[in-house]
Amino acid sequence: MAQQERAVRTRRAVLEAAAAVFAERGYAAATIAEILNRAGVTKGALYFHFDSKAALAQGVLQEQIATEYCVPRELKLQEWVDAGMTLAERLPREPMLLAAVRLSADLQGRDVFGSAWPAWAELTGSVLTAAKERGEVLPHVVPEETAQVFLGAWIGVQFVSQAVADWADLDHRMSALFNHVLPAIAAPAVLVRLDTAPDRGARVIAEVRQRSTVPLADANS
Repeated sequence: MAQQERAVRTRRAVLEAAAAVFAERGYAAATIAEILNRAGVTKGALYFHFDSKAALAQGVLQEQIATEYCVPRELKLQEWVDAGMTLAERLPREPMLLAAVRLSADLQGRDVFGSAWPAWAELTGSVLTAAKERGEVLPHVVPEETAQVFLGAWIGVQFVSQAVADWADLDHRMSALFNHVLPAIAAPAVLVRLDTAPDRGARVIAEVRQRSTVPLADANS
């Protein structure tokens, strides 16, 4: 058991170090030597988990969709908003997410290690499909098509925020994006109930973290 725990910790340390290097330097300029130095592990330990730099990039991309902040809500559209707003809140602060953004935008590297974009489009499409089945989405909406349109807009929002504000206004830009998209797809009775405020992501994250610190007996009372 102790050996398994060490292996899990080592793998995580390598991924976090790789994410930090990829986020700062990009894939082409990143070196295994720098990743090893940051992770504080041996070359053998790294290659036990990842046999190449491309495998490291793939590992980082696979880690970037987290479920710990996915809180079930009465409205599936609110869950979609929450996913986007928590991502906007976390992205500037988490190298794993920053690395995924930079790797996904690497047009040459994507042929080697892939991209995070298809996973985000699939997640959006599945949530919108569930919302449509519940009557939250207007009948004419095609979830997969909306997911692709939203993905393109979201990518643009990220790049503009990084370029003009070093991510400082990402939560406000994400809020504005939802406020422009939702009236075109949401049923009116649902639209007025959605919380798209710029601080929505921060509040959801705080809610989840508070729940995780509540003892089980108190949570069930």
